[in-house]
Amino acid sequence: MSWPEGVDRITITGITARGFHGVFDSERAEGQDFTVDVALGVDTRKAAQGDDLTQTVDYSAVAEEVVAIIEGEPVNLIETLAERIATAALTRPRVRGVEVTVHKPQAPIAVPFADVTVMISRWR
Repeated sequence: MSWPEGVDRITITGITARGFHGVFDSERAEGQDFTVDVALGVDTRKAAQGDDLTQTVDYSAVAEEVVAIIEGEPVNLIETLAERIATAALTRPRVRGVEVTVHKPQAPIAVPFADVTVMISRWR
């Protein structure tokens, strides 16, 4: 993703929680671990100049919200899960854009694989 001038990135990688997302009954019944990476587009200059958390984004709160979404209402697609996370991040006043990657390493695929990911970018 191309980030606009004056937009910095706050990145949280490896947020992991158990969810019950997927199209198969077994995924809904047994659940699996999902991992999410989030990059928040924020102008951090005021926060840095004043050493002031209120002028940036509390990434701890964002991480907790991501876990709540993963553990929350099941969806069929990880595309939908990524969209929910992006929408939640964009409700924060200082977030101008977000990149969300959802990892589903235990996806029901019949051949050897390392990971399945969906990455989306959203801007206000």
